Amino acid sequence: MKLFPKAALLLFLTFAAALICAAETPLPPATIVVFNRDVPESVELAKFYAQKRGIAHDHLVGLSCSPNEEISRDEYEATIAEPLRIVFRERNWWTVHESTDGRSSVTANSIRFVALIKGVPMKIRPASESRDDQPAAGPTGNHNEASVDSELASLGFFSKQISGGQSNPYFQSYRRISEFDGPALMLVCRLDAPSAATVRRMIVDSIETEKKGLWGRAYIDGAHNTSPGLGMGDTWLAEIREQLRKAGVPVIYDDDPAIFPDGYPMTDCALYFGWYAGTVAGPFTQPGFQFTPGAVAVHIHSFSANTLRNENANWVGPLVTKGAAATIGNVYEPFLQLTAHLNILSDRLLHGFTFAESAYMSVPAISWMSVMVGDPLYRPYGAWLQIDEKGDDEKSASDWRAYHEFATKNGARPGPEFQALARQFALRTHNGPMMEDLGLIAVGQGDFAGATSFFQQARAVYTKRDDILRVVLHEADALGKQGKAKRGLELIGSVLRISADAPSAALLKKLEIELRAMANHR
Repeated sequence: MKLFPKAALLLFLTFAAALICAAETPLPPATIVVFNRDVPESVELAKFYAQKRGIAHDHLVGLSCSPNEEISRDEYEATIAEPLRIVFRERNWWTVHESTDGRSSVTANSIRFVALIKGVPMKIRPASESRDDQPAAGPTGNHNEASVDSELASLGFFSKQISGGQSNPYFQSYRRISEFDGPALMLVCRLDAPSAATVRRMIVDSIETEKKGLWGRAYIDGAHNTSPGLGMGDTWLAEIREQLRKAGVPVIYDDDPAIFPDGYPMTDCALYFGWYAGTVAGPFTQPGFQFTPGAVAVHIHSFSANTLRNENANWVGPLVTKGAAATIGNVYEPFLQLTAHLNILSDRLLHGFTFAESAYMSVPAISWMSVMVGDPLYRPYGAWLQIDEKGDDEKSASDWRAYHEFATKNGARPGPEFQALARQFALRTHNGPMMEDLGLIAVGQGDFAGATSFFQQARAVYTKRDDILRVVLHEADALGKQGKAKRGLELIGSVLRISADAPSAALLKKLEIELRAMANHR
């Protein structure tokens, strides 16, 4: 039994070494930047991104295409797909085999990442029947609308079939795209947002975050949806919670049907995964809310990326406007089983893969509805594999880093032993995020008395008002579940006397009403 932690550590180090070795393969030579040469801001953003990432000038490809987000299938073929096929051949990026029956196939491809720049159309509207198309029965087989991005991922497949999606050969992979035996596939991401300034900020944040790692808290918003065919969404989110805690990332997990409420004190948000509201709501609508720089944030909804030009519409535009560096959305109805499996996305990011690799590993279909919005080369957790590298922002990342390093070293221990050691470590180091997370773990185990103790200790350590108020919400709720509603009322009352103007005051008052009803009932 004593050998297991050593074996697990050896496996981790071997895997980490393999990823580090793969990461040393230069990514810019395998990347092209595609922009709309008729849109000045698209031209400037393409130059900016290429300069920041060290991408050669001859890897910038300007197209003359519509400035609109939505185009026809004919426009896509004439102004985007066919011009790109010509460029790939002329610049010898592709090696194409022509069979005797006239079919083309890509046998080698030096380009694996494609960055589409704001100004390039994003979605292809439904088309009338095509001579070469064969619609199929079922909910997906007769849909020929798609995202431009997902169609370009399959550009090298030379398929004339436009109805339904194509099976993604990279789905669930655990290999870098440079090692993947499938040269026709390209990983297409979009650097796009409601404003050019936001795109520039996304690029800069991604590159800066890579140097020190993405540190902060994760917020996961389940829907507790048990409807037939929809339960998988909550399953993905519950799995992410366990992945993150094993990695020592503090998690706030909410599985109420409603999304995180307006005014919820969502501080230090480095990761957000949720579903299934139609448009942005809750804490994200607060004027002062901002994600941690470099954050990855995804909300599953059928039309989450219906437009990227309105900072208040759907989800993708608002999330990047509020500071997220990377997200995934859908331009039309994808059907849940064909949207991004967020548990796979989270797992691959945590293991150091690029955003593009992680995103395409998570989607079962290409030539479909998804758009990956962010720098394709962004590796938010690549710094974790640099075991001796502490980064430039040691002080602000210290609590987050300490929890991660503790979890990495002790994750193979049995649960009770891990939690006992974690408690000692958190108390000794005055680690507020770790204390709060241990309290939430105790709540999940039904240990409300233990949770209350953790929350009290976290409250004593925290210095930011919103952190304290969030822990008060946890603590008062745990007291109520212990039958100690009066103590919970006293706690909320003492806090409201000095924080009545806080955005979360309404949530505290709502909990106060619930606790008063409990106290009166007893």
